[in-house]
Amino acid sequence: MELDIIAHPGNLKASQEHAQQVEAAGFGSVWWTDSGRSAFLASTASALGTSKLQIGTGIAVAFPRSPMVTAGIAWELAASTEGRFVLGLGSQVKAHVERRYSTEFAPPGPRLKEYVEATKAIFRAFAGEEKLKYEGEYYNFSLLPSMWSPGPIEYDAPPIYISAVRPYMSRLVGECCDGIHVHPFHSPEYVKEVQRTAIEDGLARSGRAIEEITFAVPVMTAVGDSDEEISKTREHARTMIAFYGSTPGYEAMFDHHGYTGMGAELNVLQKRGDIPGMQSLITDEVMSHYAVESSWNDLGSKLVERYRDLAPNVRVISYTAADHWSDPAMREKWSQVTKTMRDSG
Repeated sequence: MELDIIAHPGNLKASQEHAQQVEAAGFGSVWWTDSGRSAFLASTASALGTSKLQIGTGIAVAFPRSPMVTAGIAWELAASTEGRFVLGLGSQVKAHVERRYSTEFAPPGPRLKEYVEATKAIFRAFAGEEKLKYEGEYYNFSLLPSMWSPGPIEYDAPPIYISAVRPYMSRLVGECCDGIHVHPFHSPEYVKEVQRTAIEDGLARSGRAIEEITFAVPVMTAVGDSDEEISKTREHARTMIAFYGSTPGYEAMFDHHGYTGMGAELNVLQKRGDIPGMQSLITDEVMSHYAVESSWNDLGSKLVERYRDLAPNVRVISYTAADHWSDPAMREKWSQVTKTMRDSG
């Protein structure tokens, strides 16, 4: 099992250097987030500075970009990386899509399904496999003159993963995608018992098997070699769980473990700005479901043990390794974790 890393884009040179260091540290993939800067530009910088590292968007916001625009960028990245690029897409939340991007959001599930289907149809048209013709309720594509097509490449079309939390989006993974970006706020039990079940329902509809789906799983960790170090990282994880848990729509993650009503309570506290109150709800028992606590020596083996049986194809992603990346000592510690996981068989 390999360990991947979530990364936040900086300027292009910094993103390239970061990817080079990630590759040197032994990580399998770097997943760039769409945030204040573009995940696609960071992926391009990474492509120009690495030779083995898988590069992906984890995730790029779908709806503000036409599927034709996204497909064209992903196609070029697949060619320039010699097949190392993975297209990760997500719907984002309504407020950002409508108020930050001024783009239509609802209904996000059916809209994202068409987005993925249209992107794959465009890939087939780029490859010369069929004439472009996709007709849906939200997206329609029927024009691709040869001078406007990038044309075939020597590599497979980029795999498409989507972010999913609840059963509807998870089912879409099985219906039309190649992988799922699990939310960093998750428990292995929820993913296996709720999301994998929904994915398998979608797979039955598409006539495919679970082995055709990759589970990309960002993990929150509390790790250190001293009580002080572990305590500090534990509190950081506690705050992230409280923040994500306050998001409407994520209540099911708490409900699955019997913490009914916790999401709504966190949301009320979040609106009041009561961060200490939010943190107090995330007891150590609660946190044990959603984060991994470990010494540095044991972290690799704990991650393998926790996620080995989640699905046939799992990519574990550190959600926090990039936080202190400028420290060479921290990079070395993470490098040892990647080695332990690769050697796990």
